[in-house]
Amino acid sequence: MEPIRPPEFQPLSVVNEFLAFIKRGSVIDLAVGVIIGAAFGKIVTSLVNDVLMPPLGYLIGGVNFGDLKLHAPRRRQAGDD
Repeated sequence: MEPIRPPEFQPLSVVNEFLAFIKRGSVIDLAVGVIIGAAFGKIVTSLVNDVLMPPLGYLIGGVNFGDLKLHAPRRRQAGDD
């Protein structure tokens, strides 16, 4: 039985495959999806920070969520005294 060998690397075939991928239109669909996702993320972040959190902070006693922080304990490593 002969050993399985990887196919020879052909740089020109990689370029040809990339050009075929671009011509199919998948790149444009991907770019549009990334842009819409980024815009939707900013809208949701703005909605939460500017619309939902201020009234919620007022209702539970004037808490300013911008000042709250969560400090995780530092893990001790070998050599720490």
